[in-house]
Amino acid sequence: MKHSRFFRFSLFALIYFAEGAILSYFTALNGIYLLSFDVSMTQIGLIGSIALIPFVLKIFLGLISDRFNLFHLGHRKPYILIGLIVQFVCLLVVPHIHPGQQFALFAFLAFLLMSGQALYDTSTDGLALDTTAPEEEGTVQGIMVGGRALGVVLISSIIGWVAQNASWMWMFYLLALLTLIPLPLVLSLRESERTAQQRFTWQGFSAFKSREVIALGILGALYSMIINAANQIVNPFLQQTFQISVSFAGFTTTIWGIGVILGGLLGGLLTDRLGQSRSVIVAVLLSLASIFGLSLTPNAFVALFLVMVFGFAFGYYETVYFATSMRVTDPRIAATMFAILMGIANLGTGIGLALSGSLSDWIGFRNTFVVFALLNLLAFPLLPWVFPGRVMQKVKTP
Repeated sequence: MKHSRFFRFSLFALIYFAEGAILSYFTALNGIYLLSFDVSMTQIGLIGSIALIPFVLKIFLGLISDRFNLFHLGHRKPYILIGLIVQFVCLLVVPHIHPGQQFALFAFLAFLLMSGQALYDTSTDGLALDTTAPEEEGTVQGIMVGGRALGVVLISSIIGWVAQNASWMWMFYLLALLTLIPLPLVLSLRESERTAQQRFTWQGFSAFKSREVIALGILGALYSMIINAANQIVNPFLQQTFQISVSFAGFTTTIWGIGVILGGLLGGLLTDRLGQSRSVIVAVLLSLASIFGLSLTPNAFVALFLVMVFGFAFGYYETVYFATSMRVTDPRIAATMFAILMGIANLGTGIGLALSGSLSDWIGFRNTFVVFALLNLLAFPLLPWVFPGRVMQKVKTP
């Protein structure tokens, strides 16, 4: 069944908004919540690592979604439903677990919750790959990036207020309710029969031999390393250099988040209008200029403008990479291949976070910004391989 453009866009936006709501907790409040139960920082770090494991396993989740039509409901819908329900149930149970006394059980629930999120995230990516025309790939990815960022920005302040003025239990219940927001649209979803070109076959993995795909993977690791590494040190730089308050740091993060939302939504439209290759160039130049600008910022208020531009570059860069990844995926292994490309980008993130921390101690924050700004230039030699002559079409099946 073919759904309207508005239905598909709304579905993608709401699912990623729900994901952003959960990420807002892990980003802003998870450490504070656990410390209130006398959990050590070592254990908090362990929880964070455990929660990330399902996103490493996304490759296998994508493989399951590509290969099996569950209960004859489709290759995407049942997995999205299962993921949302698992997340909902875990959020209802979590506040009744004492992390200090039942740490192993809490860690297991964190793993299970994020497994649900990874499942519906991967399956939603697969649905987008199945149903999106090439000329709308940028718009769809912009909606996803923007929706997730909007969830983080809006919900982080709300759940913080609820936790402080009501209780942690009601905060988790609120997150559970937010998980259900996309449910009516998911239940209304009717997947079309897969065409011969979309049916799973192991031969689809031959697409990874393509020079374009290899170059795109390198570009993904590079961009993710740069923007996440730079983002990690923005607030520490401002605190050490200009002695900003904690509330000002929170405000800076909000400004950055608004930039990401605009970068996703407007960047998606620009990607479809300018083309993916030109959009990569624009995103690279914005990233370079904003990160280099941070190295020169004379005060915290000028930094706010640069943080907004950097947030826009962050959202734009993510959107165009995701859209380009959609373009090169083999439809026979769509969700699997997309998950692998995202996994490569996440590997770049891990390298960048470690590198920016050590460089900041070694050469200082300003010089670290300069290093990561200049690393953007490494993207240009990759562009002729990622975009050979003209925009490459979807991988054709024999």
